[in-house]
Amino acid sequence: MSSTLYAVTSTLAAPPAVVTNELNYVLNILAWLVTAAGVCGLMIVGTRMAISLRAGEGDEHLSQFAVVMGACIIGATAGPIVGFVL
Repeated sequence: MSSTLYAVTSTLAAPPAVVTNELNYVLNILAWLVTAAGVCGLMIVGTRMAISLRAGEGDEHLSQFAVVMGACIIGATAGPIVGFVL
């Protein structure tokens, strides 16, 4: 009786594999997009910093760098958190 009850509760607790496979596919695509956006953002900030320094302007680009890095951290941690919840 207890083994049957355990089997029923374990099958009810997990979502169907059809749903989780599709969600994992979408999460993988989003993870690659976040990675590409982070690399592109860092390259843009670095390019703007190099052009400003070359022109002799002393603009502060550290805040832009921090925003891009913060977005990268949020994007990198979102996937594992969603994976843990599912």
